[in-house]
Amino acid sequence: MESIRVAGVLLTILALYCVIPSLATDYTVGDGSGWTTNVDYNSWTSGKTFAVGDNLVFNYVGGHTVDEVTKNDYSSCTAGNSLSTDNSGATTITLKTTGTHYFMCGAYGHCASGMKLAVTVAGGEATSTTPSTGSSPRTITSPTTTSSSSSTSSSSPSTLSYSPIAIVFTCLAVFKFLLFLS
Repeated sequence: MESIRVAGVLLTILALYCVIPSLATDYTVGDGSGWTTNVDYNSWTSGKTFAVGDNLVFNYVGGHTVDEVTKNDYSSCTAGNSLSTDNSGATTITLKTTGTHYFMCGAYGHCASGMKLAVTVAGGEATSTTPSTGSSPRTITSPTTTSSSSSTSSSSPSTLSYSPIAIVFTCLAVFKFLLFLS
């Protein structure tokens, strides 16, 4: 009987492990406009809360890059010293750590035109602020972009998705666990 209880507890833990990763939110940078020039990324980040595990999804056409850079390179729009770079047209960056992460387009003149993003991720939840096109950027963790333009995009994160299998396992595990506790 004790081994059944242990099995129930282990099954519950396994089921919860399957559900927890699916609690992350995917944020499509710039919403329908994507990662491009002439988008107000300050407005895009306004009101959003970023947490560890969330994903920033950059969609863009040729001629752009997503470069993760240091705070100094971000502030001065210096390309060439990227911590990481991608030009595939579809870049997803998982926010893995707390703190501020800086992103910019490495194409000549794009960052200076506002195609940069700073995201701050704090603890289990994070807040975001995107710097205005000035000399001192606001901090944000992970990829995000800021652009100074008049177009404003209101975005909402994608809905949380739960794996049907994870939900079934969780329900079964909880039911089994409660059944054997009584």
